[in-house]
Amino acid sequence: QVQLVESGGGLVQPGGSLKLSCAASGFKLDYFAVAWFRQAPGKEREGVSCITRTNDANFYAGYKHSVKGRFTISRDNAKNAFYLEMSGLKPEDTAVYYCARNRVFYGTAKYCTLDGSAHDVWGQGIQVTVSS
Repeated sequence: QVQLVESGGGLVQPGGSLKLSCAASGFKLDYFAVAWFRQAPGKEREGVSCITRTNDANFYAGYKHSVKGRFTISRDNAKNAFYLEMSGLKPEDTAVYYCARNRVFYGTAKYCTLDGSAHDVWGQGIQVTVSS
């Protein structure tokens, strides 16, 4: 069964840090670019960060402007997992976070996108709440 499962969410104070993990099963993550999305209450889903399928010197990572410098995406293909390290968290980062797989199999080495429609497998979502 092809699936993604998020973990690591929770409640954190402003300025704090969290690390989200996304474990893949039923397929090899090596062949796909991946991404993180989030959806806050009453708002549309938005792309947060993406990373190309490779994690060698040619990898590329993209970020939503408001999280640049605070969030870092990474992947460990040997563990079939990828991550989102979040620091300097703000109340406006509060949302349900989703990990997702890009639908392109073995895409170009430097390809990833924050377009949700380009992703075909999604995790169930995990809550991140930033509040004092």
